[in-house]
Amino acid sequence: MSQVASFASPEDVEQAFYEAIAKGDADRLIQLWAEDEDTLCVHPTGVRLIGLAPIRESWRGIFTTARIRMQAETIARWQSSVLAIHHLTEILFVGDDPSPHGPLHVTQVYTRGAHGWRLVSRHASAADDGHQAMADATVPHTLH
Repeated sequence: MSQVASFASPEDVEQAFYEAIAKGDADRLIQLWAEDEDTLCVHPTGVRLIGLAPIRESWRGIFTTARIRMQAETIARWQSSVLAIHHLTEILFVGDDPSPHGPLHVTQVYTRGAHGWRLVSRHASAADDGHQAMADATVPHTLH
């Protein structure tokens, strides 16, 4: 598969990712992924897909059943010269339904190669904010 665009930053890939989802364009979406046999996508349902072909077919299936839009909020980012990890919270909107679904906790991993930055791993899971609030309450906080 030939890559169409070169991305200068992980943020550029991330923006193109959400644009492709909003357009329901699985072919464009798959062009954002690294051409690696270990490329990984885990959907909120827990389905783990390894490799570009299963990832593409999964997104095609999603786009044929529903039009979706995601609102993403960056929680944390880490980046080196060849690897970037973004942790986000996503809210999902399906079709014309104004009610939000989620939130989802998402970790996206990007790698820089010969064609610029590409997505190598995406893991999305349903947030359990009730348990998160309990975890936050038990962690000692130091005030300076």
